[in-house]
Amino acid sequence: MAQDVFVIGVDYGSDSVRSVVVNAQNGQEVASSVFYYPRWREGAYCDPTQNQFRQHPLDYIEGLEFTIKECLQKAGAAVAENVKGISVDTTGSTPVAVNQQGTPLALLPEFAENPNAMFVLWKDHTGVQEAAEINAHAATFKPNYLQFVGGIYSSEWFWAKLLHVLRADAQVREATYSWVEHCDWIPFLLTGGTQVEAMKRGVCSAGHKSLWAAEFGGLPPNEFFSSLDPVLNGFTSRLFQETYTADQAAGQLSPEWAKRLGLSTQVVVGVGAFDAHMGAVGGQIEPYHLSKVMGTSTCDMLVTPLEEIGDTLVNGICGQVPGSVIPGMMGLEAGQSAFGDTYAWFKKILLWPLQNLLANSKVIDAATAQALVEEVSARIIPELSLAADQIPLSENNEFGIDWFNGRRTPDANQVLKGALSGLSLGSDAPRVFRALVEATCFGAKKIVDRFNEQGVPVKGLIGLGGVARKSPFIMQMMADVMNMPIRIHKSEQTCALGAAMFAATAAGLYARVEDAMAAMGQGFDLEYFPNPEKVDLYAKRYQHYTELGGFLDRHSTAGNPASLADLPEVSSPAQDGQTRSSTSPQALQGISQTTAR
Repeated sequence: MAQDVFVIGVDYGSDSVRSVVVNAQNGQEVASSVFYYPRWREGAYCDPTQNQFRQHPLDYIEGLEFTIKECLQKAGAAVAENVKGISVDTTGSTPVAVNQQGTPLALLPEFAENPNAMFVLWKDHTGVQEAAEINAHAATFKPNYLQFVGGIYSSEWFWAKLLHVLRADAQVREATYSWVEHCDWIPFLLTGGTQVEAMKRGVCSAGHKSLWAAEFGGLPPNEFFSSLDPVLNGFTSRLFQETYTADQAAGQLSPEWAKRLGLSTQVVVGVGAFDAHMGAVGGQIEPYHLSKVMGTSTCDMLVTPLEEIGDTLVNGICGQVPGSVIPGMMGLEAGQSAFGDTYAWFKKILLWPLQNLLANSKVIDAATAQALVEEVSARIIPELSLAADQIPLSENNEFGIDWFNGRRTPDANQVLKGALSGLSLGSDAPRVFRALVEATCFGAKKIVDRFNEQGVPVKGLIGLGGVARKSPFIMQMMADVMNMPIRIHKSEQTCALGAAMFAATAAGLYARVEDAMAAMGQGFDLEYFPNPEKVDLYAKRYQHYTELGGFLDRHSTAGNPASLADLPEVSSPAQDGQTRSSTSPQALQGISQTTAR
């Protein structure tokens, strides 16, 4: 590159969208902008008591335009003239019903206020029953269509959400032509797509959430879905068979969007992918080093050379897909359904009196009350962390189970609930907070253990995201619990930076995304090492966490996947064409709920 050229990375999170303009030569961030979804902030179209979390496409469109335009305004005209590419990452699985033109139904007047016509956010668990049915149904089929997604299908994913929406809403069912992931729709929007069949679907979303696999010749056959429920009959023909890695171009910026953003129609738009997968690239992932993107939830990414992993299949994770992270390598995904959300839940409980009582106070005025709530809200987690860090570690401290939004990995089960135990009248807020943090760290260790136990060694840890950079207390405990060092990436915006790296590759500025990583990566500036004095105590407490979690798992509601030991073996074709026999956790059993509410 003889002169400075620039790329834009767009990162759609759960609460906001962030865009960054990055110098493609060195990864320097030139400008950034954040847009908080206004409808989402109001709680519109959501019902947490029913685990319903929907987002309106207008939040996404407005945020896309606002953040990119603000970035370019900050960066200046000279930068805008030299933008060569845009790539997008999103949360996932976050799909939406579209018509044949690829327009989300919520953008049509008749569906503008219908939550079933909106994007079904990753943490929406309204499809728990549908996921259970998919798991039971898959156990009766050969080949095993769940073999590349860890053996268990989750309610957080593509097909469970589609089936739930089609069953729940006849009007939406009649109007739905296809079903599209957020990360695939935004590039389609930017390139001016008008026919959904022409949409380039990313292998990241297709392989990890939609059951696409090269070994199947694409998606499972129509018979698999139509025999599950006739409402799915014919859907595969309106979806896709071909997929693309994120280093490829989805097209060029359409005239409409070029004008809206103040950019050239020569700007290349890359194929989309999920936030954690691009974030792992932005965080300079290395083979066998688990990259933990830690935010409201965690997504844990690991890559291996294809020839080394061979036909090894890791049960109970969120899939293993060639090219989903780095083209030419196997990408393996795991994670926790609630991480930062667990701390936010506790914070919300503690703030209840201030938020609900101060407004009617006879001592202070409304403006002072609101200012007080905002001040306490900003300080509560940092102050709890400081206080919790002073509590001596004991084998009998309070215990927590981190399944406040169900369990993602290992062995997905969104029916499970979080729990606290060992409480006494001396269990104050810092002690409970400490138990919750420890539970999330223990949940993270379960993921590492699963990889190690099943033949994919975890040789190092990389911490990415806001929690990794802002909470030394949590990161030190993570290192102690894991008994492994954890490196923290310098960039606070690894997802957006990863998207920028893919944009540079899709635009032809680099031949491989690895080259973009090397040139644009910001490196690491923090590392936490295990405290030898605490490692053994945490190991003992981890055993109690395992036992308590096992008890809650066994007494969960109907729809819980049976324990691995109780399940029949399912034969499935390995990558070399040979039959591979493995224990499969698809079978279901009904168990009465007695605890963990």
